[in-house]
Amino acid sequence: MLDTTYSVETPEGVDLRAQAAGPVPRILAYGVDIFYRSLILIALAIALAFAENAGLGIWLLCSFLLEWFYPVYFEVMHGGQTPGKKAFGLVVVNDNLTPISWSASLLRNLLRFADFLPFAYAAGVVSMTLGRHFQRLGDLAAGTLVVYRRESKAPQTLPDVTPLPPPRGLQLQDQQALISLIERSGELSEARQRELAELLEPLTGKKERAALDYLRAVGTWLLGGQTGGK
Repeated sequence: MLDTTYSVETPEGVDLRAQAAGPVPRILAYGVDIFYRSLILIALAIALAFAENAGLGIWLLCSFLLEWFYPVYFEVMHGGQTPGKKAFGLVVVNDNLTPISWSASLLRNLLRFADFLPFAYAAGVVSMTLGRHFQRLGDLAAGTLVVYRRESKAPQTLPDVTPLPPPRGLQLQDQQALISLIERSGELSEARQRELAELLEPLTGKKERAALDYLRAVGTWLLGGQTGGK
């Protein structure tokens, strides 16, 4: 069975995972976007029908902008989703699973001409089919990939511990790591959580289970918990 899981380990040691989207849903999503863009161009043609040459010039300009900047606008301003991607639950992200940037979106979309070669996006389809993470040429150049959007989960209950204030000297990045540990506790094994807790042993002076319990208490405090599990 084909494994489409894409994973990245953050500097805090947390594993982020996503499911890479294959060629078929991406092609269907692109078809939906073409449909919407065509509707816009038809509406513009009707509205500019009586403007003659000036109207034709405006229509051609709008056609150019839609072709190259329609996907860029939606990808950056709407959480990595064009209307077509949204219809199929897809999202484009940077290859470290962070939200796509302006530069990455511009590059991946400007390079669609390379994916089109020699005709009908043949190069792009071949690249997606042969690549492990279904990246077209534009994705490879821009450092992006298309994944399935994760369903929002209900907020997790804070650990049933008495919150404790963080120790002196706890840096901002360590606080963020603690918060991430608490928020993702349901996704990480007990052994993995203890391993992460022991990384802060020089600061906490605690080991194994005691270290994990202490960090859970501090993490709960950082998240604003007043009493355990509430």
